[in-house]
Amino acid sequence: MSTNRMIHDVAIVAMGCTPFRDHWNSSADDLVVDAVNEAVASIEGLSLADVDAFWVGTQGSGMSGQTLSKPLRMSGKPVTRVENYCATGSEAFRNAAYAVASGAYDMVMAAGVEKLKDANVSGLTAVWPPADGSDVDWTAPAGFSLLAPAYQGAHGVDDQSLRQVLTAIAVKNHANGALNERAQFRKPVSADVVERAPRIAGMLGVMDCSGVSDGAATAILVRAEDAYQYTDKPIFLRGMGFVSGSGRAWPRMATTSPPSLRWSRPPASPMNKPV
Repeated sequence: MSTNRMIHDVAIVAMGCTPFRDHWNSSADDLVVDAVNEAVASIEGLSLADVDAFWVGTQGSGMSGQTLSKPLRMSGKPVTRVENYCATGSEAFRNAAYAVASGAYDMVMAAGVEKLKDANVSGLTAVWPPADGSDVDWTAPAGFSLLAPAYQGAHGVDDQSLRQVLTAIAVKNHANGALNERAQFRKPVSADVVERAPRIAGMLGVMDCSGVSDGAATAILVRAEDAYQYTDKPIFLRGMGFVSGSGRAWPRMATTSPPSLRWSRPPASPMNKPV
């Protein structure tokens, strides 16, 4: 993978984010408009017309760039919709960042939106390409649950010890969520509540798994040298790493360190440099 630097360093100068929860009275359009408006309004004098290009990530709430341009009533701008499983949001951000880093654009926006709670099924929804019917059906919790026995086998950890670690992780995650006013779950939970929760797959229970919610978020990116024109607190991008695996590990997760995880670490990105 190339380690050549791009033309420009990149900075985030504005962000917008809705609360992540059940938004029964808001559509995906409403959510993305709220997130975009918050980001734009945070920079005095900025308008959507100042943004050169847009990337929007969504798995099930849109099929094209019009997922963003239609609710914003915006024409004449390049808008790209991306989808890449759980990396969808970061993929929109990555493409936007490289657009600035390459010198193609001066200011771009990365957005993500998902409206999942109005579906008639629980969990994630997806439209799969036609197949011959022999594909193995799986869910995200089921796939990730296979990491637990793999870790036990690799490191000689017994069931009780691993359950204690998983419980501590869930307690920590919910405690952090309680501090974030935009988080889906705003209440800390005890270890007893975590361990008594119904099991979803393998050792993973309800409190170990991510919730399904509605929400949207946006970020505005510019060249690093221009960042202080827009804010006195820019966030400078120091590096990104992204690769795709072959998919053969799903649904039989056989390792606790997938090769794609190792490959994506620095210096995987041309933008990476020492902090």
